[in-house]
Amino acid sequence: MVRVLIAEDMRMLRQALVALLELEPDIEVVAELANGSDILPRARELRPDVAVLDIDLPGMDGLTAAAALHTAVPECRTMMLTSLGRPGNLRRALAARVSGFLLKDSSPDALSQAIRAVARGERVMDQQLVLAALDDEPEPLTPREREVLLLASEGEGAAQIAARLYLSAGTVRNYLTSVVTKLNARNRVDAIRIAREAGWL
Repeated sequence: MVRVLIAEDMRMLRQALVALLELEPDIEVVAELANGSDILPRARELRPDVAVLDIDLPGMDGLTAAAALHTAVPECRTMMLTSLGRPGNLRRALAARVSGFLLKDSSPDALSQAIRAVARGERVMDQQLVLAALDDEPEPLTPREREVLLLASEGEGAAQIAARLYLSAGTVRNYLTSVVTKLNARNRVDAIRIAREAGWL
């Protein structure tokens, strides 16, 4: 029996996924969560075989949760199920040691097969997305620039970001200027838009 944890913030979709997987004789849904911050504590408690995570979750996004699971509950393999089919998201998922990456418009049969494969230790990736990622330009931002931009995208000002990251406000402004320049953006808001569309945030 493959024990599965599902994290999806859209209630109707989450319940549909649970109902779908419960039809499979060898798959058991042991937890269904709406908030990314609940993933780690529940996974530690229940020790599922596979965690099926949406990328865009409140609290903690799915990719951050996947990286944390890899360290805290290494026997639990992770699979992203997302509508955010961007090459940058696939790259970030691979960096987070994710075992599977499927789009939400995949067939129900493809989902259950992917869960079984991931539970066996295989990797399952959307082939079209893999090809797009190979053709795509690499991300120009450094991890620190991405971190600063992510906090800026959450509405934090330079002083707040500086306090959170133990930097000076001037250094934060320099990072943001660098990001705007690298992305050929008009301003900070435009840089956030470009980075989100590319799947870097």
